[in-house]
Amino acid sequence: MKSNYDIIVRPLITEKSMKLVEGRQYTFEVKQGSNKVEVKKAVEAIFNVKVESVNMMNTRRKERRVGKYTGLRPAVQKAIVTLAEGNKIDAFEI
Repeated sequence: MKSNYDIIVRPLITEKSMKLVEGRQYTFEVKQGSNKVEVKKAVEAIFNVKVESVNMMNTRRKERRVGKYTGLRPAVQKAIVTLAEGNKIDAFEI
């Protein structure tokens, strides 16, 4: 059985994700193969908040090149979590 901390890999803090925070939406990188129900339960348990909805997306592997060397960046699964009114996660507050 997966632990809550195994499902949520890390919060994604970018310019776009910080704009989403104003609308009570928080972005996380989640473990490949996780589903919406697992992500919802993990976020509620870890941050002690009420989750309204979860939107998931898969990003594909991207080729990167440094000089003559080529490689691939890993594929990542992301979750955008919308919280209920009055809830917030302090880790995203800057």
